[in-house]
Amino acid sequence: MRPYNRVYATVNLDAVADNMKEMAGNLPSGTGMIGVVKADGYGHGAVPVAMTVDPYVRGFAVATVEEGVILRRHGVGKMILILGVTHPDQYGELIRYQIRPTVFTLRQAERLSELACREGVRAKLHLAVDTGMSRIGMEPDEASADMVLSMSRLPGIEIEGMFTHFARADERDKESARAQLAAYLNFSEMLKRRGIEIPLKHCSNSAGIVEGLPSNSLDLVRAGISIYGLYPSDEVDRETVHLTPAMELKSRISYIKTIRPGTPVSYGGTFVAGRPTRIATIPVGYGDGYPRSLSSRGSVLIRGRRAPILGRVCMDQFMVDVTDIPEAEEEDEVTLIGRDGGEQISVEELARLGGGFHYELICDLGKRVPRVYLQGGRIAGTKDYFQDVYEGFRRP
Repeated sequence: MRPYNRVYATVNLDAVADNMKEMAGNLPSGTGMIGVVKADGYGHGAVPVAMTVDPYVRGFAVATVEEGVILRRHGVGKMILILGVTHPDQYGELIRYQIRPTVFTLRQAERLSELACREGVRAKLHLAVDTGMSRIGMEPDEASADMVLSMSRLPGIEIEGMFTHFARADERDKESARAQLAAYLNFSEMLKRRGIEIPLKHCSNSAGIVEGLPSNSLDLVRAGISIYGLYPSDEVDRETVHLTPAMELKSRISYIKTIRPGTPVSYGGTFVAGRPTRIATIPVGYGDGYPRSLSSRGSVLIRGRRAPILGRVCMDQFMVDVTDIPEAEEEDEVTLIGRDGGEQISVEELARLGGGFHYELICDLGKRVPRVYLQGGRIAGTKDYFQDVYEGFRRP
């Protein structure tokens, strides 16, 4: 199977479904999941991932209004929550598409209330509480509780949920996460004393789900990186919830030649051959999101064996050493991420070698990398931007 010649990423939707089942098995009865599909499903494709996980979730979370609208336009009907800040200019789209914003100031709530009343609808929102992330959210104190009471009296809005985000739940020491949860629950009690009961409370992220934190017993949890088969960090316990990476990155050998000893390879000549060396060119580079930091550090899989990268990764190509893979030939499949035979290159390995972050690596795969969706061992669909058209431009 090679539907594209230069490079493509496969996304195994069966693995995505299996990951959801694994996480569900680690949750108490009655706790629902939110599927986090921001950043185009962490680079995997928000729409096909959302359609796959739909039976397992109560709703979805994104980062922007635009991401939520894309889901709605593809028929996603469940709750959609925006985890970041929404500009008031986009409140109309929130109401039109019934997307929940995150709110943490009275002014935000007032503006949403004004528009909802003008439109004759009731807008649902989720409160963000800053218990230690120092990113967005209200302080969990009495003043904020009074502010929420004022919000609750505004016409045209409904406080549907309240959440916080753990900053260090993926660390072995859970003291910070426990302290954040305690602050969140204490604030919830402040609201109850004012007669405010929040229907949907959620704190746990992927690390919380996998580690079985007490916050898993709230109404909802938010599954993010774990949907895609990656653990939040090396410190997270991997024995309870078994995740399967959903993405592989494939290319091919475009050219092979043998160079003499003393021949430099790639920009800057940072690698110089010390022996007759058979090198293969791979038509992928940092312009596709493959990290330049893997120069002379990373490797790829060809015919089930590792071929080390020689010299610097270019924008569109890089070279590898196939001297010890004499059977390698042009057009052979190359695995940049994934498994070939008994060998495997993981996203975590590339992140360690390149000094990066595994979340970042999958999110950075660009528009030049088509996605191929697999289900039941077959191609279920594809997504590329090769027919991308700019609208509204006229030649000067």
